[in-house]
Amino acid sequence: QVQLVESGGGSVQAGGSLRLSCAASRYIFCMGWFRQAPGKEREGVASIDTSDGTRYADSVKGRFTISRDSAKNSLYLLMNDLKPEDSGMYYCAAGRLPLGGGCPLIGEWTYWGQGTQVTISS
Repeated sequence: QVQLVESGGGSVQAGGSLRLSCAASRYIFCMGWFRQAPGKEREGVASIDTSDGTRYADSVKGRFTISRDSAKNSLYLLMNDLKPEDSGMYYCAAGRLPLGGGCPLIGEWTYWGQGTQVTISS
């Protein structure tokens, strides 16, 4: 089992920045961030493996940066130039089986945090 605890959500104006954090109970190869807006399906935002290989959704490329501190079993998401459409509940996830040397955002992720709310006002 892996416990994941997110923090860092909040409300900011469009163009602003937020940094999300996720504390994991143990080391795990694939970690990622997902989000879900009201009335929409959950979508993958970014993933990272222990070699710092990263993957991003097209909608956040160039604005979001995922990183991890393996020594602290921690995961981060720096979000810049935020837009109202970035609003939603953000979830930390872990446990995706690697594929092609990386951590695809699609497929089954085993462990999930409780989520942290991000609200972007225009």
